[in-house]
Amino acid sequence: SFSSDEVIRKRLLIDGDGAGDDRRINLLVKSLIKWCNSGSQEEGYFQYQRMLSTLSQCEFSMGKTLLVYDMNLREMENYEKIYKDIENSITSAHEKISECKKQILQAKRIRKNRQEYDALAKVIQHHPDRHETLK
Repeated sequence: SFSSDEVIRKRLLIDGDGAGDDRRINLLVKSLIKWCNSGSQEEGYFQYQRMLSTLSQCEFSMGKTLLVYDMNLREMENYEKIYKDIENSITSAHEKISECKKQILQAKRIRKNRQEYDALAKVIQHHPDRHETLK
């Protein structure tokens, strides 16, 4: 009364990462039983070779899984480094934006002062200078 999803889920749980380990272990157990029950020496040697082959496949699969695990750890460290670099870049950009805003305010203040000076200069030019006034 299992649904196909439950069967697949159980298989994945037993199989680990889906590398066929459960099948290899079942094959190894069957080979061991055949080896124990083998009648002739030739059949026993064949089953022994089969078990060695299955064990070497399991070791290869385990080695591959360990390499992938190490690679994933290095990738995580790399991504963390990239994340920190991006964070630092964002902080630096915020600081530059803040500095630019200050420079803009200062430039606006200078421009306003210059406009006021120009306006005052025009008003002053309409009046005679001190020498003319004293005459």
